[in-house]
Amino acid sequence: MTRAHPNTVKAPVGPADKPPRNTRRTREQMMAAIHAAAIAEFSENGLKGTSTQAIAARAGLTKPQLHYYIQGKEELYGELLMSVVSDWKGMFAADSSDPAKVLGDYIRSKIHVAFDKPEVSRIFTREVLDGGHNLEKFWPDSRRRTRQKVAVINEWIARGLMKPVDPHTLLMSIWAMTQFYADSAVQVQQLLEPRQPAWTPDRDRLVKELTTLILRGCGIKLPRET
Repeated sequence: MTRAHPNTVKAPVGPADKPPRNTRRTREQMMAAIHAAAIAEFSENGLKGTSTQAIAARAGLTKPQLHYYIQGKEELYGELLMSVVSDWKGMFAADSSDPAKVLGDYIRSKIHVAFDKPEVSRIFTREVLDGGHNLEKFWPDSRRRTRQKVAVINEWIARGLMKPVDPHTLLMSIWAMTQFYADSAVQVQQLLEPRQPAWTPDRDRLVKELTTLILRGCGIKLPRET
């Protein structure tokens, strides 16, 4: 008699469908492999173009074995989208009155995430390009956090700490410039170093140049100029 795993709504899982007993992979290792496979597949093909069979094969599992651990691809996709949102939260120190430090730290954090997790960033961007239908739970909190950032920037302007700019334009410009290196990695590679497949820009130099560009554009003195 077969026994259904509590985490699946699929047909009952038989002994032959469970992970082999002689494997040394723990459940944590197995889930890490599944998540890595899902990130690669969703990044390349999006939600609609990704099958559970493809995720299972990339993770070294059969499809029934995959469903021993997850309900379906939608579950994994939602988790990955929320992981991007979680990474971005807290990057903008809204309680600080030093625009040079806040914006500099924000740019640095965004650049590091773009380079450390480029595939996850592309999953988020692909979802937005597809209409963002799977981000309904994300938008209310995103709007709230954006309003907080806008309020902080407007306060800096009112105090004369920076010249008048549209806060939304400033924020979206930072997002565009920092995420470009993840979302358009192939373009960056081909335009800069097409003969070096593993090449990546110097992060510190890139952070410095983008920070200088943004701060000077906002009329904010760079730390070394104060």
